[in-house]
Amino acid sequence: MRHFRHLTPERRSALFHREPAEFGAGSPARTLATALGATLYSPATRPALADDVLKQAASGVVSMVLCLEDSISDAEVPEAEENLVAQLGRLEALQRHDELPLLFVRVRAPRQIPQLVRRLGPAARLLSGFVLPKFTEDSGVPFLEALEATEADCGHRLFAMPVLESPGLLHQETRAATLAGVIRTVDKYRDRVLALRLGVTDFCSAYGLRRTPEMTAYDVQIVASVIGDVVNALGRADGTGFTVTGPVWEYFRPQERMFKPQLRRSPFLSGRAEYVRTALIEHDMDGLLREIELDRANGLLGKTCIHPSHVAPVHALSVVSHEEFCDATDVLRPERGGGGVVRSAYTNKMNEVKPHRAWAERTLLRGEVFGVAREGVSFVELLAAGVK
Repeated sequence: MRHFRHLTPERRSALFHREPAEFGAGSPARTLATALGATLYSPATRPALADDVLKQAASGVVSMVLCLEDSISDAEVPEAEENLVAQLGRLEALQRHDELPLLFVRVRAPRQIPQLVRRLGPAARLLSGFVLPKFTEDSGVPFLEALEATEADCGHRLFAMPVLESPGLLHQETRAATLAGVIRTVDKYRDRVLALRLGVTDFCSAYGLRRTPEMTAYDVQIVASVIGDVVNALGRADGTGFTVTGPVWEYFRPQERMFKPQLRRSPFLSGRAEYVRTALIEHDMDGLLREIELDRANGLLGKTCIHPSHVAPVHALSVVSHEEFCDATDVLRPERGGGGVVRSAYTNKMNEVKPHRAWAERTLLRGEVFGVAREGVSFVELLAAGVK
């Protein structure tokens, strides 16, 4: 699979200085964690789940979570499990594995992991892993032990994506201890943990809050403080950190706006771009674009998504710009190994070799999986290519 594979070769060539590279379920964990992009959630109760997976993959989705947890009611769990097994069995029978995204199942309890894998039989090889809800040290260890044992039994690599969303992580008096427990747990099972996901909706729920379409997670100060602490402890660039993904954006239907649109007109005043701006504002996507930018500025990569319309903005803003690419390659030139400061190729900033090295390495890895835009190609053109 590869990002933007739904575009024609000619269109990709026109947009990219370096096209996105191919990757697959067997790629190194660091590559997969970077490539997750917009991870689209779908309730496991959907009658046409197999068709949905193929349809979304064809439109550019590279990672999906089939949910047995909060997206369905308690009473629906047996039916959802039955449907999940049947639908993945259907996908296995189609023998179109190269068309599938990375697939994960969000479970409720540790016992579901071995039970589902046994019931899936050969179709279990379609899974890349499991999403573990409300993750703490106490709840997480049984999940990870079950995952480890199941992987040994089936002989198929399975990753975990813990969701950090428990009240203990939010409340000031328990945050440090809860976070320390999470660190101990994920460090012990480091080879199993692909990425950490943030459950911001649950954080808001603990205080009866809900952000509006005009506000990002970073405008809710109590949520922003948790994100900062999680990245501080678990997102470090010194080899001890993990990929931490951005929170879900809840909105996808038009509604009355309280504030003026945040998207400036000037970047969109060419060709089809003004249409893209109008469509994004009508669907409350300008707030999403701002939150994606803030995610990356705060050390997050990728995003939990609940609607297909969110995928194109997430992926467009994940592409490395030509300017970023020039800065990163300049910082990492072998002759710069001794450090120092150099003027950027765009002559608009100074690149400090040692302080910017970790950023440059992360940027080039992102560029490998999402591609590097041609000079003069902005996220607007990338959005225009993906927005229908």
